[in-house]
Amino acid sequence: MTTDSLPLIWFKSSYSGGNGGTCVEWAPAHATTTGIVPVRDSKNPSGPVLNVPADAFSSFVSGVKAGEFGTV
Repeated sequence: MTTDSLPLIWFKSSYSGGNGGTCVEWAPAHATTTGIVPVRDSKNPSGPVLNVPADAFSSFVSGVKAGEFGTV
């Protein structure tokens, strides 16, 4: 799968732990070159991709790390 004609190299969240649970993947190299962070469900790699502006993704990750969203 590509976005803007660039190949996407996907990385699974470090929080996935290989447990087969709810995991996300992202393509950081694409974010570096375009300012957009592609995100997808690792259980459905051919499914839809959510393209998030890099600054919004960074703010989200910071918020998660800071516990701003609570726990599930």
